[in-house]
Amino acid sequence: MTSARLKLLLILAGAAGGGLVLLSWTQPWFGLILDGGQPLEVAGQTASPGLSALGLACLALAGALTIAGRVLRVALGVVETLMGVVVVVTAASALGSPVSASASAITAATAVSGSASIAEVVVSITTSGWPWLAIAAGVLITLVGIGVVALSPRWPGPTRKYGTSGAVETDDTATTLGAWDSLTGGSDPTIH
Repeated sequence: MTSARLKLLLILAGAAGGGLVLLSWTQPWFGLILDGGQPLEVAGQTASPGLSALGLACLALAGALTIAGRVLRVALGVVETLMGVVVVVTAASALGSPVSASASAITAATAVSGSASIAEVVVSITTSGWPWLAIAAGVLITLVGIGVVALSPRWPGPTRKYGTSGAVETDDTATTLGAWDSLTGGSDPTIH
């Protein structure tokens, strides 16, 4: 696989990971049955609100990788690795304690507050696959970040299509337009 294809694959995988985090964040994570048989659906927005910022940051980072230089690519790879770890930890903490992750939704539905009181109100909990998708996306983002750190020094650099380093200066005072342009440089075309 060429380094240009590898670059494209890693950038697209990082963007896909960010998109999956955002997708899982918008979906229902927990289905609760409260005291009295009242059902309550808790979305990822409530259970793990920080995932939206992490998903958007992953998408922005993928865009930044397309134009970054060699040193900046490595730094962005480290940042991407850390963001993937934070996504995994954030989603896993909500998955590990669904009642406390759903506390604000339970309080809004029942007007019961306090962790002990909220735990007594919950009769049963079902978990969807969306938090697991967020964890898998976090693992993907972490692996992509490690790949960027390890492989980005071999990527082709940014192009110099519009650079001026190869421009050749000519003295074009023989034409009328060239004579007027020479005024900008401070020379007098009437002396020649």
